[in-house]
Amino acid sequence: MKRPQSTGRRAPTGPSQRQLRAGELVRHALVEIFREEEINDPVLAGVSVTVTEVRVGPDLRHAMVFVEPLGGENADEVVKALNKHARFIRGHLGRMIELRFTPELHFRHDESFNEAARMAKLFDDPRVRQDLTPQPPSDSWKDED
Repeated sequence: MKRPQSTGRRAPTGPSQRQLRAGELVRHALVEIFREEEINDPVLAGVSVTVTEVRVGPDLRHAMVFVEPLGGENADEVVKALNKHARFIRGHLGRMIELRFTPELHFRHDESFNEAARMAKLFDDPRVRQDLTPQPPSDSWKDED
């Protein structure tokens, strides 16, 4: 019986150590850029932006940057403004990090905060809470000898 041809590659299991390190490097640099640099855009004026995660592609040429504006207000407008100024931010990033290529930045709103709030609200529902709290054992069944 003939064996199936193998390409020598295993199924992808997630980001490599190299991707994770590069993502953290980019995330820390972006935090510094947002803290120090003035981006001339009325939408971004006075807005504090949290960089929650950076996912770098396998070739390290593209980075998906997940952000959350403080308080979650005007998130769509803030993300749109950051994507508009991505080349400016990338220029500053290139001077701060030492990678062969400065990744192209793609900003996205981080929905994990909204999802966590939704789940907390669900857990506070009295119908759900009754399932989460332990019930004392009932005396309805007793051993009969």
